[in-house]
Amino acid sequence: MIFYGDDSPIAALATPPGQSALAVIRTSGKNAVELLAERFSAPGKLKTVAGNTIVYGWMLGKDRSRLDETLVSVYRAPKSYTGEDGADISCHGGYAAVQAVLKALHEAGFRDALPGEFTFRAFMNGKLDLTRAESVMEIVSAKTGKARAGAVRRLSGDLEAEIRAVKEKLVRVLAGAELFLDYSEDEYAEADADERSGMLPKRELAREALAELRELAASFRIESLYQEGALAVIAGRPNAGKSSLFNRLVKEDRAIVAESPGTTRDWLEAWIAVEGIPVRLADTAGIRDSSDIVERTGVERSIELIKRADVVLYIVDGTVGLVDEDKQFLHSKEIAGKPLVMVWNKGDVAREMTETPARAERVSAKTGEGVLRLSARIAEALVERNAGMESGRIGVASARQKALVDRAVEQVADALDMADKGKALDIIAPSLKEAVDCLGEITGEVSTADILEVMFSSFCVGK
Repeated sequence: MIFYGDDSPIAALATPPGQSALAVIRTSGKNAVELLAERFSAPGKLKTVAGNTIVYGWMLGKDRSRLDETLVSVYRAPKSYTGEDGADISCHGGYAAVQAVLKALHEAGFRDALPGEFTFRAFMNGKLDLTRAESVMEIVSAKTGKARAGAVRRLSGDLEAEIRAVKEKLVRVLAGAELFLDYSEDEYAEADADERSGMLPKRELAREALAELRELAASFRIESLYQEGALAVIAGRPNAGKSSLFNRLVKEDRAIVAESPGTTRDWLEAWIAVEGIPVRLADTAGIRDSSDIVERTGVERSIELIKRADVVLYIVDGTVGLVDEDKQFLHSKEIAGKPLVMVWNKGDVAREMTETPARAERVSAKTGEGVLRLSARIAEALVERNAGMESGRIGVASARQKALVDRAVEQVADALDMADKGKALDIIAPSLKEAVDCLGEITGEVSTADILEVMFSSFCVGK
């Protein structure tokens, strides 16, 4: 079996497979450049060239026949992404060309890279801490500019710096506690009253660290919103304009729009960006009682989707106003406690519409009037649901990071609680030590092989 952690030469396609002008095949590992040179038209030049240099030539088969015209970007340890010798091969992007080059590399002694193995090696060789390693896949999977911007900040080391600053405070508190434990009261005569009574020294510093940790823990919901996105479901009575609004927000005619009620029998969905938030927008069947078994099934599916929604856009026909069916649904258990944005539609049909309820967004799905305001309201509802307005500081973005911050919060809170109750420092210190270890695990200073393998195996091959 192949495991993470060796230095054998590896290769993988780093660009999506398919037809394209160019493809990039990444290599790294022990003697990677020398092995690549065996299947290159200018082997001597490739072996001796300095790092950060591009060499033109042909990839060759076993019989020295030309496979593809390439540019090879050479990197020398330690000044490379992985910290090892390696090269990126730019070849033509056709399937056959890529497979031919990969086959030549396998014959030369390269093996297929495991998912995330290049980034794993970058971490093991000290090129990235774990927060920056995780941000690599965040950038790859970012669906909006805002998600990308947050990932770039983490890749730049902003989160690592935040974690290290909090950890430094806790280390100072722990050091003060352990120093006091190493001396008797007579030898530590200059200690303050709290310390002489066995209570926690530097308690205010511990409280500062706890407040910062709690803020980091709270940041996860808003960061995951921008990374993972949210589900917004369009609901309402038949013919209220749900499909028209769906098409308007998606910016293409995805849903069928017709005058006859009940046209939409099942839900449709599409990804859109709303104020930088990735939103999976769903258009549902009109909510009403129906004797038609197909339409009734569609309504049941719509209600199940509404139950899972992060925000519901309830569409009202503005030329008619709220009717009993609307009121019944708006007070139903399906949307109880969910963020709700009421959309007062069909503003283009009747300017003198029925009175618009407070907080309802007046729009015309047909002309686009009011849609920008509606988008802002959707974003506002999602942000408020996910831990309030943004603080502007960088936050934790993975479930792993969140779990470790939560554990650190728990341990520091326990330590302070024990100190307030007058417990001895030898009982308090282990909680502080565990909190410090949790923060070290976030950045990778404290880690195990199993944890690392699980984390990097979720990466794409080639990264």
